[in-house]
Amino acid sequence: MKITMKDGQATVEAEDLGPLLGLAPADVQEQMRNGTITSRFETGVGEDAGRYRLTFHHQGRRVRLTCTEDGTVLTTTRTSDGRTK
Repeated sequence: MKITMKDGQATVEAEDLGPLLGLAPADVQEQMRNGTITSRFETGVGEDAGRYRLTFHHQGRRVRLTCTEDGTVLTTTRTSDGRTK
């Protein structure tokens, strides 16, 4: 998996994100639009400079991707986030 980085924005393909959240890729975009999937994009500072963290929440699941400036994914974690929505 690789994240596309362009103009300070990160894009993850639905084909990559969907299975991590337990969704069909075709459902990802609609669920992001309606707020069922939420996300956060963070830029590393200090010793983490040059790294980015993307976090996605969906129905009690959290997926966190840490990547480099060129979009290479360094780590992927999936956990329960305790949220029900």
